[in-house]
Amino acid sequence: MLEREILDRAARRRPYGRDVRLLVTGGAGFIGANFVHHTVVQRPDVAVIVLDSLTYAGNRASLASIDDRIDFVHGDVADANLVDRLVRGVDAVVHFAAESHNDNSLADPWPFVRTNVVGTVSLLQAVRRYDVRYHHISTDEVYGDLPLDDPRRFTEATPYNPSSPYSATKASSDMLVRAWTRSFGVRATISNCSNNYGPYQHVEKFIPRQITNLIDGVRPRLYGAGRNVRDWIHVDDHNSAVWAILERGRIGQTYLIGADGELDNRAVVRLLLEQFGCDPADFDFVTDRAGHDLRYAIDASLLRSELGWSPRFGEFRDGLAQTVRWYRDNQAWWRAGKASTERNYAAQGETTLR
Repeated sequence: MLEREILDRAARRRPYGRDVRLLVTGGAGFIGANFVHHTVVQRPDVAVIVLDSLTYAGNRASLASIDDRIDFVHGDVADANLVDRLVRGVDAVVHFAAESHNDNSLADPWPFVRTNVVGTVSLLQAVRRYDVRYHHISTDEVYGDLPLDDPRRFTEATPYNPSSPYSATKASSDMLVRAWTRSFGVRATISNCSNNYGPYQHVEKFIPRQITNLIDGVRPRLYGAGRNVRDWIHVDDHNSAVWAILERGRIGQTYLIGADGELDNRAVVRLLLEQFGCDPADFDFVTDRAGHDLRYAIDASLLRSELGWSPRFGEFRDGLAQTVRWYRDNQAWWRAGKASTERNYAAQGETTLR
């Protein structure tokens, strides 16, 4: 059986007497692939097994440079039998696998229910059965949004108030983790992170879409008035925080991950235009997205004070410059998906306003 062979091979390959085998779901997606790269480089004593269904948002090429240092299983996190076989042979699970695009969830919620809800239950049942440490990756979108002029930020005590099928399914998965921890003693932690950016992010997302448009000589596009605020964090900083939680986090605790990177979308686009040497007003407004949250803002003080974590990219401008360089230097990675992404946006009725 393929999964058994992979688990056995991972055990045989462990150098330095290493005894940690880690299952990473969604490890060919944006954040998951960066987490796998981070782990392979920073923690060579950990054997990594990746489970990914390779939907449009998962890209096997994201792992190509480390393919000989990981084991890959092509499969669905909602496949309870497959998940059971994999979890039985590992020491910890980090669950990144998720359908995560708000626009797509508005058009068809069912894939979000299957992956984000059913997939989480299949993992929880397996880690419960084999007493495996579990960390659950979630999003600040479960909290809804904040007014633009409100100084408050999300904390671990903020009530959930999701506003899209995507965020509702992620909120559901968080609640399931808490229930399995309380009812069955599952050794789990949760992290809710602000908006990530960095290498290997699909070109449908805000920052890589603007970067790739600029590379192609196309004006950036902003929903509505471009005043929606996001709290940006470089994906490498997110993943270093996940490891801090895995190693030192309290079981049953939720940690918010953020880097104090609040900026509205218009400011982000102007920074990108500056980095490309363009006029800062050289962008277009398009019809706003349904249910578009106004503002996200993370209070990560618990993570910082309790676990001693801090971001490497303290300045958003520096992380953005690194990201622009990556997309310039890795056009073969994103070029194939660019045209289809733009066709999808056009089909959704994206219309230039001014």
